[in-house]
This record gives sequence, structure tokens and C-alpha cells, in this order.
Amino acid sequence: MALEDFAAEMDRCSSCSYCKWIPFDQIKSWRFAKNCPSIAYHNFNSYSARGRYLVARSLLNGQSEYSDTVRRVVNTCLTCGSCDVSCKICRYNLEPLEMVRELKFSLVEDGQGLDEHQAIINSLNKEGNTMGATRSGRGAWADSLDVKHLPTEKAEVLFHAGCRISYDKEFQKNARAAVQILLDAGVDLGILGEHEMCCGGRIYSMGYQDDFTRLAKANMAAWAKAGVKTVVTSCSDGYHAFKRLYPKLGSEVVVLHTVEYIDRLIKEGQLNFNNEVPLTVTYHDPCHLGRQGEPYIPWDGFEKKIKSQITVYEPKKPRYNGAWGIYDPPRDILKSIPGLELVEMERIREYSWCCGAGGGVREAYPEFSTWTANERITEAKTTGAKALVTACPWCERNFLDAISAQDNGIIVLDVIELVRQAL
Repeated sequence: MALEDFAAEMDRCSSCSYCKWIPFDQIKSWRFAKNCPSIAYHNFNSYSARGRYLVARSLLNGQSEYSDTVRRVVNTCLTCGSCDVSCKICRYNLEPLEMVRELKFSLVEDGQGLDEHQAIINSLNKEGNTMGATRSGRGAWADSLDVKHLPTEKAEVLFHAGCRISYDKEFQKNARAAVQILLDAGVDLGILGEHEMCCGGRIYSMGYQDDFTRLAKANMAAWAKAGVKTVVTSCSDGYHAFKRLYPKLGSEVVVLHTVEYIDRLIKEGQLNFNNEVPLTVTYHDPCHLGRQGEPYIPWDGFEKKIKSQITVYEPKKPRYNGAWGIYDPPRDILKSIPGLELVEMERIREYSWCCGAGGGVREAYPEFSTWTANERITEAKTTGAKALVTACPWCERNFLDAISAQDNGIIVLDVIELVRQAL
């Protein structure tokens, strides 16, 4: 699609402001009623989904030009998708998340990208990762594992570590534990190591559509060469890219997050916990595993109006309202660990508050990113939990960095870390 394809939506938005709040029947307190970090932080309508529709229409109609303010309004969108969920609960026929993505694509195509994002693209082009690290060290995290190395060897199941886990040593013990669990269960598992490439999900959310497509096609070709039928990842960004974005380009591999696979092993009796973990925890739903973790559904149809008023789609259009994301597997794992108590925050599942790391915001607007993380940490602390648990290394890193800046009285853990402790 192109930005022009959203012209009707730009006029159709009724300024109901649902994009600024979780659905009203889900609100449990005024303190945690908001859903969009961008409008909550900047407190100006342009930073909401409705405001970005207006910015897009103004640019499209030639009523305004690019400026630092326009670039900031567009690029402070975390592309977390919370506005999209609330809009669909209320209206059904608007796609604010897809519109903002197209708006970001347009800025990049017109040479209006941010310098902070260009540094990431340069790292990708040179070293194949978003971390500014050398390609040669990408597979070092798995040196202690007796696992197949693709593409020299072949395996039906690929563990894709992703950029953050590959280079952030603090998370590598959990990746090794996840791989070892799968190996012990008899899974025909392999890794690409130094041949692994970025999934492209993060740069897609920054507006670099062409670079994403290049990476996706390269990854798909590598999987086909190695005989891969299933891809497992511990990164929610990678999960979303492989599950929702790659199928648009022809990918047919099965995609699983590590928590899905481990939950399956527990329920099949192949994984049993022997140790108690006496800890009260609360779980944070990553945006790209939760509300954006729904599978891709192909659609080739058209829009029409009944009596020139009511918009409908022929055939019926898929409704990505976040309800079918990955919510139960991580919670079921936590509930199965002896001695562990799970308590919930007010905003959970498809109504979860973003960690603040996505959309290129962490790289370009660190103060806003940290503020968003601290809002979630504050919400977690109100539950009385001693640990904030998640299933995404980017969420975990953003929370850890925010907590390290001050004494928050709560620790951050990955689901796999608790699994390790219970085995």
C-alpha cells in the first residue's frame, strides 16, 4: 500500500480519542487508563493516532511540508499498536498502525529519515546487525552448545537468536538454556551463528521497508537452503517479523516463540520442574508477541459503502484486534513453576502498556523511551511483585536500563531465567 491509500481513513477518523485510552470497560484506575505513551508523554494531539492522521493528510494534500516537528511527531510513534486495538474495538474500519507505518515509509523514501536510524542501517549493511557490532562475533553465544550449525549442516528447526541476544551478554545464558531445553527434548535443532542475519523487524518499524524486504528474502533463502521447516526465537520483534511480515513475502515456515515451545513441552510431560522458586512476579506482555503476535491472514479484496455511508469489505477483511496474540503460554509456564506466584498488572494482554523500546524510539528519543519504561515499572510495583518478567530481550533491556538509573525496588527477569531456576 501507499500513503495515498489511507486518504479515506484520514477523513473517516471521527476524533473520538479512543486511540489515547485502553477501552473504557477495561479501565481499572485513572492512573493506568492511558494506552499511548506518545500522547501521554507529549500531551499534544499531534502525537496521537488521530493527530498523525491529520499530519499525514496535511502532507498528502500539500498543506504542509517536512520539518523537525513533523519528523519528531512521526518518529516518536513506538508502533506498539495499542491505538490500533482500541480503534478496532470502537470503530473496526480504521488501521492507524498501518497508516503510521506508511507515513514512516514515506519519510524515509523522501530522504527525511533520522540520523540516529541511519546509523543502524549502516550497521546492518556493513555487519548484518542493528547493534553496531562485528559480524564475526554473532554466533559466540552458542560456543558451549552441542548444536547443529547451519547452513553447513541441515536441521528442521532453527533457533534464531536475534541481534540483541547475539551481542548483549547479559541475555545469552537464557538463550543457551532455551536451546539446551529443546535439544534435551530431542528437537532437531540448528543455529545459523555468524551466518544469522537481522530479522529486519526493528528497521521496518522505523520506516526502512526496502531494507527490511532485502533482509527477509535473504533469511528465507538461508532457511530453504538449510531445510528449515520451523523457526523458534526468544525475541518478540523477530517473532512478529517472521509470523506477520514474512508470510506477505511468501514465507511458509512455522514460527514459534520459545515460550510456546517450552509450554508445549511442559504440557506433554517432557519438561518437569524440580526446584521451588519462591517469588511473586508480574508479567509484561511484549507488544510484538502479544497484540501484534497474531498470525498473518492473506486478504485480497476491496472496500465499498452501503447506501454511500457504511463502509464494508468484500470479502470480509481480517480484523487484527490483538486478541489472538501469545498471552497464555508465558503465563502457563510461570504458573507451573513451584513456589512462584503470578500477580497481574492493570493493563495486560492486548491492552498492555509498551516498554518504550520499539519504533526506533529507544535510539532516537532515549528520554521518552526511558519515561515509557518507568511508567510500566511503576505499574508493576503497584502489584506488590518483586520481579517484572517478560519474554523479549528488548523489553528486558529497556526495563533494566530504566531501573539502573534509580532504585526501583524491583528486578527484571526473562521467563526462561525462571525456567532455568526451576529445573
